[in-house]
Amino acid sequence: MTSYLITGGAGFIGSHLSEALLARGDHVTIIDDLSTGAIANIRHLKGHSHFRYNLENISSERTLGELIDECDVVVHLAAAVGVQLIVQSPVRTIETNVNGTETVLKWAAKKGKLVLVASTSEVYGKSARLPFREEDDLVLGPSSISRWAYACSKLLDEFLALAYLKERDLPVIVTRFFNTVGPRQTGRYGMVIPRFVRAALQGAPLRVYGDGQQTRCFTYVGDAVRAVIALLDTPRAVGQVFNIGNPEEVSIEELARRTIRLAESQSEIIYIPYEQAYEVGFEDMRRRVPSIEKLQAYTGYQPSLDLDGILRAVIEHERAYGGSLLAPDRSGA
Repeated sequence: MTSYLITGGAGFIGSHLSEALLARGDHVTIIDDLSTGAIANIRHLKGHSHFRYNLENISSERTLGELIDECDVVVHLAAAVGVQLIVQSPVRTIETNVNGTETVLKWAAKKGKLVLVASTSEVYGKSARLPFREEDDLVLGPSSISRWAYACSKLLDEFLALAYLKERDLPVIVTRFFNTVGPRQTGRYGMVIPRFVRAALQGAPLRVYGDGQQTRCFTYVGDAVRAVIALLDTPRAVGQVFNIGNPEEVSIEELARRTIRLAESQSEIIYIPYEQAYEVGFEDMRRRVPSIEKLQAYTGYQPSLDLDGILRAVIEHERAYGGSLLAPDRSGA
């Protein structure tokens, strides 16, 4: 039985990870200030004898230090999330990501606790070498474009984590998530699948940004959680960087069409210029495809749900709960 501390544990991935760890008999403590998480995500866990929660920011070092002292493993998920939030609040993005990660690593190093640091596929930036592999060069855009602040801050998180490993012998694992999606995810900060599903079920237009030909790969949250747990259970993963994703590629236009079809909706698709959706000069990546060979070699990981399966799970959950988040996902995460 292992004791886990999850920062950002009331968020989308964090709440699913909490469920999975509790289901196998582990102890879970979370810390979350609810800036992007929601108490509704963990309401069904609050009565569990192995679950504790703290509604504080990780900048509260006294609390964080005590929680790290009491756990065996730290999963650091707390971060600024979503392109919309990142564009609107670049200062908050940088401070949250960099300062928060440094604080977690500093206290974990005092106790020698294993830390998994969540990074993102955004760090690959404008690289044209596909699929993205963990040892590839990373190509970021100019500092004058605020969307790159997120990628840069998460990349600095990676450098910090690996520096703590090298200089202070802190055991760390870095994971780069590729568009993790599933039931309970909010569309509040621009996440595309919950936005599309809710619009389709309401018969409202699906808003596609740009020309819709940019492609993405989507990972079911249950698969992402399984990958995280498998890496934490694999000693030789320490000191390594891993992509966590599903290489099935789809254009955003096709994603909208599939959502409409699977939701049996009459919604139309409308196209919104990037500068109208975000800001003048906004840059997007045309393709983002992960190599998952390294993750497979270390853990045997295989995605369990394809894109249609993910969309069906989100549609079913949305129909049942209407975006209220009042009930847990029971679809296998």
